[in-house]
Amino acid sequence: MALVLYRKYRPKTFSEFIGQEHVVQTLTNEILQKMISHAYLFSGPRGSGKTTIARLFAKAINCQNRNGFEPCNQCLSCQEINQGRALDIVEIDAASHRGIDDIRELKEGINFPPTRLKYKVFIIDESHQLTKEAANALLKTLEEPPSHAIFILATTEVHKMIPTILSRCQRFDFWKFTVPQILKKMEFIIKNEKIEIEKEALELIALNSAGSMRDAESILDQSINFKSGGIKVEDIKNLLGLIDLELVSQLCDFLIKKDSLGAINFLNETLDRGMDLEEFAKSLINYFRQSLIFKIAGPQNPILFGLTKEQLEKLKTQTENFKEEDIKNMLNKFLEAQNKIKYSSIPQLPLELAIVEICQKI
Repeated sequence: MALVLYRKYRPKTFSEFIGQEHVVQTLTNEILQKMISHAYLFSGPRGSGKTTIARLFAKAINCQNRNGFEPCNQCLSCQEINQGRALDIVEIDAASHRGIDDIRELKEGINFPPTRLKYKVFIIDESHQLTKEAANALLKTLEEPPSHAIFILATTEVHKMIPTILSRCQRFDFWKFTVPQILKKMEFIIKNEKIEIEKEALELIALNSAGSMRDAESILDQSINFKSGGIKVEDIKNLLGLIDLELVSQLCDFLIKKDSLGAINFLNETLDRGMDLEEFAKSLINYFRQSLIFKIAGPQNPILFGLTKEQLEKLKTQTENFKEEDIKNMLNKFLEAQNKIKYSSIPQLPLELAIVEICQKI
């Protein structure tokens, strides 16, 4: 069975990992200085590399032929960890193993020394989902762990962790990946996989991954299955159900002319052709956000990735017709309309009202 891209291209060394430099530098310094802590807490959004870094760290401290802080990936310990066969690396999903009985079982295993590795590493994912009783039971173990045991707790909701556990862990905050960081990884993958894909399509994938490297790799995987070669921007739009930017741009032209009736008719005609209203509202907000960024910072801002030269030129021309205050006002109106769509008996009415108010004020 072929591996999915996010598993196939999971970094095997710290140098292969893109982003989270503040985390990587601190952990690699600890390895070099032999200052390994007994408990770590990795907090951050999904797809930000928490589990990947945890596995890399576990592999590096157990490597038999480590070169500085980098695991060799050749020794028996590295190979077992890479293949997911290492008995001394215990991964627990707290979403499904959250009770006190699960933690008691874990505690019983902690006292036994590692079977092969130097350290027994316990990686507890989604650790905020542990019950109060289970968290308190884990706390006692964190206070006085055996010298061979290391805990790495990962969570997407650190505010739900009990303070006493936080105080006993070294905490590392992971950030969302930037568009350039995601693009760098995507470009590496398509080069190795010999995939033909338009640059703009790749940028669109990065923009729609919400800062998650895993999501970006999954979308790329889907696009390869969707179309085997010559992947274009339109293919990604169809795959993700994205609204054609040209439709949003046309509506913007009506706003520039202060033609509220024309804009409302255009909106309804487009809806009659099967357009998803909520997706359109989302695309409209994103377009004016890009317009605001263009107004403030110019065309080189990373937020403007994913636009073709023609689309960027059109955005520039349209943005010149608005003051910065106008764009902020439009964004607020469309955000309000987006929130009201799902509760309105006539779904498009909030957008229609926003259009009328905008045309009256700009």
